Amino acid sequence: MSSKRKTGDLVSEEGFGSEAKRQRVVEVEESSPSPPPLPIANPLSGLANYDDDDEEEEEERQGAEQNGSGKGVENGNGGQGIEEEEEEEEEQGYGQGRRNREVERRRDCPYLDTVNRQVLDFDFEKFCSVSLSNLNVYACLVCGKYYQGRGKKSHAYTHSLEAGHHVYINLQTEQVYCLPDGYEIDDPSLDDIRHVLNPRFAREQVEQLDKNKQWSRALDGSDYLPGMVGLNNIKETDFVNVTIQSLMRVTPLRNFFLIPENYKHSKSPLVHRFGELTRKIWHTRNFKGQVSPHEFLQAIMKASKKRFRIGAQSDPVEFISWLLNTLHADLKTKKNRSIIYDCFQGELEVVKEIHNKAFLEKKENSDDQHAASKLTDGGIEHDAVVTETSRMPFLMLGLDLPPPPLFKDVMEKNIIPQVPLFNILKKFDGETITEVVRPCIARMRYRVTRLPQYLILHMRRFTKNNFFVEKNPTLVNFPVKNLELKDYIPLPTPKENQKLRSKYDLIANIVHDGKPGEGYYRVFVQRKSEELWYEMQDLHVSETLPQMVALSETYMQIYEQHQ
Repeated sequence: MSSKRKTGDLVSEEGFGSEAKRQRVVEVEESSPSPPPLPIANPLSGLANYDDDDEEEEEERQGAEQNGSGKGVENGNGGQGIEEEEEEEEEQGYGQGRRNREVERRRDCPYLDTVNRQVLDFDFEKFCSVSLSNLNVYACLVCGKYYQGRGKKSHAYTHSLEAGHHVYINLQTEQVYCLPDGYEIDDPSLDDIRHVLNPRFAREQVEQLDKNKQWSRALDGSDYLPGMVGLNNIKETDFVNVTIQSLMRVTPLRNFFLIPENYKHSKSPLVHRFGELTRKIWHTRNFKGQVSPHEFLQAIMKASKKRFRIGAQSDPVEFISWLLNTLHADLKTKKNRSIIYDCFQGELEVVKEIHNKAFLEKKENSDDQHAASKLTDGGIEHDAVVTETSRMPFLMLGLDLPPPPLFKDVMEKNIIPQVPLFNILKKFDGETITEVVRPCIARMRYRVTRLPQYLILHMRRFTKNNFFVEKNPTLVNFPVKNLELKDYIPLPTPKENQKLRSKYDLIANIVHDGKPGEGYYRVFVQRKSEELWYEMQDLHVSETLPQMVALSETYMQIYEQHQ
């Protein structure tokens, strides 16, 4: 039989391919149509060698041609694709027409009791532990390691023979296979593993998340709150952890990323990794009560060109600024809108006063003599001062703390100064003057012209001079609920049928402890379903009193607007 097929192949190579095909079709019509072989109960059937078994192979080929050339069409050149594939496999000597054969599906796998859920961890990168390739990776459900492939010469196949571990899940398609037998396991008891590998949320579930008061239980018996899980500090990555925990409280942002259809058009790995992490944090059926943001950190390192990386402490304010801008750039529509801008973008009116002396110097230094005299909208030139008025969008507002006292008190202890939040918010009342040195000496006045739905404030605690970084220990007194902005800063009058929304509630408060350049970050976040406050530092999550939130050196805050 094999000689007949080889001559047919030779003829087709010489240019008579269509004639050879016609002969094969005639052969098929003359022979009585036999059904495809039934799956054999013997578990070692996948290991049998089909090279010698001419009759079975003939039946196999006839069955494939009668069932419609679905697979051949996939190859792009009809039945010829099957023929070429078979020829290649014969040459290699180990492929027994495996790829053309339907993979057998079985429900009664004898090895299902070897699956060990305690060792499964899908938080790390999906790379083969031997070849370090990310193509076609399977997780061994017995030991939790990742291996590539399913064929006879693959690492997963070798592992199944060496270690006697037989159950594997494809990390991409979520199909479960038994190796070395090669059949697919169709068993609903494995659905919980699929849900942990790739958590899914229906839109109804997403809407009910903030009403859920139920705790979930991990495999080790510990309880955890979905959405309040600890994040693993891989190495000095607490600045990432506190930022993620804070952003998880922003309801529209979280709801957007819980449903992958919302951002399937984006090609950015950072967007998809952030969505994956969001789903893992809010999943109610996790095997353990914490999440490792490993894949997200790898995406950050790549997207930021190692500006933020594992093993180097960074500033959460710099990081959240970079993250929000990068996510916006990856998600924006043609109208420059995105979920990021919808949540966080407000608008400032900036009045800049430049003294004429500095203005003239700037004029001399500029290459174009006319460039300096062209002013933006509302530019007024007096004898001494040039005023420029412009409007600019913002994602967060920076607040300046008063300098700490220079002298110690009688008890030889530094007095820890305190300042109300409303005092430092006066920077944005449109009257208070802020002096800036760069790019030129100027006096600035700021006024908020549009309030965002979520307001991010950051206190400038760290100042850098020529020698070292100093930290300002001033405590800021702020309300946890009902921050009324209109009492302290002038706000724009709303349109006719709109209501002025100027009341905000605190939802996240990031704190820095320790010396500048060292120390660590922790975050206080609110759980909306019970209005309780939790303190989170990496893996540690503990309930705390709202009064404790204001007694720390706050560094960054997120406020939510009353709707």
